[in-house]
Amino acid sequence: MSIYDYSVTDPKGNEISLKDYEGKVILVVNTATGCGFTPHYKDLEAMYEKYHEQGLEIIDVPCNQFAGQTPGTDEEIHEFCTLKYNTQFPQMKKSDVNGENALPLFDYLKSQKGFEGFGKGPKALMMAGVLKKVDKNYKNTPDIKWNFTKFVIDREGTVVARFEPTAPMEEVAACVGSLI
Repeated sequence: MSIYDYSVTDPKGNEISLKDYEGKVILVVNTATGCGFTPHYKDLEAMYEKYHEQGLEIIDVPCNQFAGQTPGTDEEIHEFCTLKYNTQFPQMKKSDVNGENALPLFDYLKSQKGFEGFGKGPKALMMAGVLKKVDKNYKNTPDIKWNFTKFVIDREGTVVARFEPTAPMEEVAACVGSLI
């Protein structure tokens, strides 16, 4: 299987094949509207505006699995993102990224790039503390740990990087930029 064998569903129920993105750089991210990392939308939009014409596609999958931080409907989520962050990249239907109802796309992404830690610094320590309370074994599973985990896929369809929400957005942008 490759990334191009998967699809996502938009808020209107249309299935979008990732084959449509073949030859492009893809950034897949699970998002939330009420999270401390929600301001990442600003940086994601800046990347989209800078690189979309050169082949970047962002697949935004809202998810409510982490502390219920995405409680709204697909329409409410879209309205929030476009009004507050002027997002232009498409959002998909709110979906699970872990567990038995996880989108198959996220199961594939996790199989390609597992969890390697939160890095260093205050945000990393905070996330480690939160996760230890929820799952003492969190370090040993590839599961998505929180909102705004990002996967970068190159033009050949290879998952080249996974960025936890604690990673500086400058690192994500540098990775994307190196593939454009």
